[in-house]
Amino acid sequence: MKSAGKLSLVATPIGNLEDITLRALRTLGECDVVLCEDTRVTGQLLAKHEIKKSLRRYDAHTSEDAHHRIISELEDGTHFALVSDAGTPGISDPGVLLIKQAREAGINIEAIPGPSAVTTAVSLAGISGNQFIFLGFAPQKKGRETFFKALSNLDRPAVFFESTHRIMKTLNSLLEHQPDAKIYLGRELTKMYEEMLIGTPTEIIDILEHEPVRQKGEFVLIVENKK
Repeated sequence: MKSAGKLSLVATPIGNLEDITLRALRTLGECDVVLCEDTRVTGQLLAKHEIKKSLRRYDAHTSEDAHHRIISELEDGTHFALVSDAGTPGISDPGVLLIKQAREAGINIEAIPGPSAVTTAVSLAGISGNQFIFLGFAPQKKGRETFFKALSNLDRPAVFFESTHRIMKTLNSLLEHQPDAKIYLGRELTKMYEEMLIGTPTEIIDILEHEPVRQKGEFVLIVENKK
């Protein structure tokens, strides 16, 4: 009788391709199939480390039928490695649905820890205290106004993600609702142009407007209310 398969949650680099663990490389080499958001992104990572593996697209648009097929294959003994484009699967990531279904099916799930934009930003910022609140991505439309209003009521630093297309809109929302807050803006973390900008919303906006090239990239924001 063939033994049941395994779902390995493999953390991958958030920018610098050297930021990957030995265990992650071993797991990616041993698995049967790698589930990934973008086969091109994951393909580059595997190619750098000379790993040849079957890649299958898995993202927020994956159908219910596709989920059922993956679970069925896991039950038949397939070893899947689940990765996101960057960072740890299941953290603001569509993989949570598959993880939940695999757990309900009694599949063996293991976590291969590694890079995380959240902990990287908090470490680089040097914020005081040992608590923070992680809020994922700022809402694009529905709930956006409520999101920024709620930030002003938090008694701990709030950490959230933002994209290059909405960073200025987000900073202006912070200016509207929390003009005196201290903002830590992590940009292009672990990459060549990594930086941490610190200041009020007005000060950060002035920097990015003066040098528009700094509006490009992936961003992690930490908002600390004035006490």
